[in-house]
Amino acid sequence: MKKRIVFFMLISSLGFSQQKAVKITDLQPKSEDFKFPLVSYPQNNLVENKINTFLQVNELEYVPNSEGNPFKKAATATNSYSNYVYFYGWDKLETPSNILTITMDGEATGAYSESFSIWQNFDLRTGNFINAQDLFSPNSIKKVEDIINQKVRKRVDDFLKDLRAEKNKEDYHEDQISIYENCFTEHTLEYINYYFGKNTLKFVAGRCSNHAMRALDDLGSHVIEIPYKDLEEYWSSYALQLLSDTNKVESTSFQNKLYRGKIDGKYPITVLIKRLYTSDDENSFSAVYWYDRNKKLIEWDGRRLGNKISIIENDYFDEVNNHWIPRAFIEASIENKKIIGTWQDYKTKKYLKIELEEY
Repeated sequence: MKKRIVFFMLISSLGFSQQKAVKITDLQPKSEDFKFPLVSYPQNNLVENKINTFLQVNELEYVPNSEGNPFKKAATATNSYSNYVYFYGWDKLETPSNILTITMDGEATGAYSESFSIWQNFDLRTGNFINAQDLFSPNSIKKVEDIINQKVRKRVDDFLKDLRAEKNKEDYHEDQISIYENCFTEHTLEYINYYFGKNTLKFVAGRCSNHAMRALDDLGSHVIEIPYKDLEEYWSSYALQLLSDTNKVESTSFQNKLYRGKIDGKYPITVLIKRLYTSDDENSFSAVYWYDRNKKLIEWDGRRLGNKISIIENDYFDEVNNHWIPRAFIEASIENKKIIGTWQDYKTKKYLKIELEEY
């Protein structure tokens, strides 16, 4: 108990000098449809560069400082989602000093239009995106998920109780009851949104309704707020350091990391490992990379087994034969913070060395 009290006294007494040094302005050209955050952190240019690179590549599919309007793909639906995506605003939240949390609001338009809110959390010591799974020890992840889902179920059950007790029911009440009776409440940290507050961690679980029934969903998304002190027994070593005033950083997972290096020792590239998909028999992941010279995004489809990764780099889709034609195959090993292996040209079968390092 004494250790717990001392730790959270330390959190509450943290200075905010790092936070004050972080300034956010609008990425240009700002417009009615695009108000997107651009981070300035003069105390650490590397961290500033990593955060802006992640945000612009991940959300806009645009490599910073490349030619053209950074919002072009989002505004023309030529992105990988084939949707029009607009960003209407952002805000910097109050957090512990080692953390930068930015919330962004916008709208995505495909078959239909839908507003969205997303939260991006970064470690100001490294510039790395913070994965929710990295905050908890491996044997605690399921316990934390259970806490979140129990709170979601209680919120839904309490609302259902009120709906069923309604004496003057309208026609739509039965549809509402059906929505909440069939609500999905088995959320995992891999797919849940979350963000840091000053003293609490807030998880945002998806709503119970689909798009067609959204107008009847009075609950909306489920915001589950848990004080840091209530999560203390579940924190990983990384999280304990993140929430304290230390510069010591434990290693974190492969997902959402930036790597730099070269192909054949002479072609500089940058790689963003994006989402990691886990299952019982394999771990797959998506990634993008670009040559520093031309800054054009190229997609990777990868598999990971232990410290070995295999990647297919596709060239184009063959409409006649209905399949992708590959450009290259990558076989590599992850060693500490490095990825070392070979890049094989599909047509010539020539092997080139590829060396990357997390930065």
